Amino acid sequence: MDWGNVTAEDLMDGLREVDWSSPPRPLPEFFSKFTFPRSYSKWNSRLKCNLFYYRTNYFIMIVFILGLGFLRKPLAIIAALLTALSIAFLNDSFAVTFNEKVTRTVRQFSPHLAAKMRPPITPVIRGRSSAKRPIHICGKPRLVFVALFALASCILWFTSCRLLTVLWAFVIGLLATILHASFRTPNLKARLNTFREDFRAVWRNYSEL
Repeated sequence: MDWGNVTAEDLMDGLREVDWSSPPRPLPEFFSKFTFPRSYSKWNSRLKCNLFYYRTNYFIMIVFILGLGFLRKPLAIIAALLTALSIAFLNDSFAVTFNEKVTRTVRQFSPHLAAKMRPPITPVIRGRSSAKRPIHICGKPRLVFVALFALASCILWFTSCRLLTVLWAFVIGLLATILHASFRTPNLKARLNTFREDFRAVWRNYSEL
């Protein structure tokens, strides 16, 4: 896969559609080999490849840095978890899995309430290719949950510590991610993994037609 031809929008779509339950890469592999990119094109391709391949490691690292910076402030740790959830809801696989587990749990106690949590039925128009259905959580568009969790985390950030400290923690986490993705040499396993992800995405799109 030529990562130099992958746009930022394509990368964001890939991160949104990829399976959220993939485990993080082992730490010996994550911190194994670092080299300086020889050109801008090499750096651009390496950055995108590593962001996709080590996505779970970077997500955990940013949340860990946020939590580490506020060990003495429990509300800030809760705010970091809510922030992580609001970001995770943007992933299709995580949102669908979360909705299924919540609906299944509610159905055990109140089937009538679970029936109300079903998403609205999208009408099918003849003569048009089937578009991707919007994702709902508990019967509501997932952006509602993203906004609610983000708002709750902002309130907790504001009440538990200074917002400037939060911004510094985010900057440190993002900077650590960019530095690692820029200097970590992509291995053959990462390239083969991206080819498998491409095949799964193509097959999924083909099966939905």
